[in-house]
Amino acid sequence: MTQTHRIARLFVAFAAGALLAWYAYDRSTDPEPRRQRVAEEAVVLAARGILEDYVALGRELEIVDPLAPDRKVGKVYIYPTADGWQVSGHYRRAGEQRWHAWLMTLDAQEALLSLSAQDDSAELSALAASDERFSAVP
Repeated sequence: MTQTHRIARLFVAFAAGALLAWYAYDRSTDPEPRRQRVAEEAVVLAARGILEDYVALGRELEIVDPLAPDRKVGKVYIYPTADGWQVSGHYRRAGEQRWHAWLMTLDAQEALLSLSAQDDSAELSALAASDERFSAVP
């Protein structure tokens, strides 16, 4: 009887090892996660450029986003929508202590649909009044 258990244990161990090896191989050769990552990186880089155009106000920006997360500052995400992407993060201009949260919606071609920033700057309030895609709330 011990011989039967020994053979069964070897069979189970071999089967589990083979399944694990097949799973690891399948996951490492699947190109879809890499394509998704490349697309997400391109969207976040486009979002950074758009964000700097809107809120930098001639100063350098420190940006926390999905490519440069910082849990101490706050949560960030990138999320595919039906017709594009949503990206969130935080920024602060050089010389400021306070971080400002932002949420951006982009279409499939990485063009801005909307940008919302939690910033009480007077310059941004004036810009928000003239651009319907941008909103600045305190």
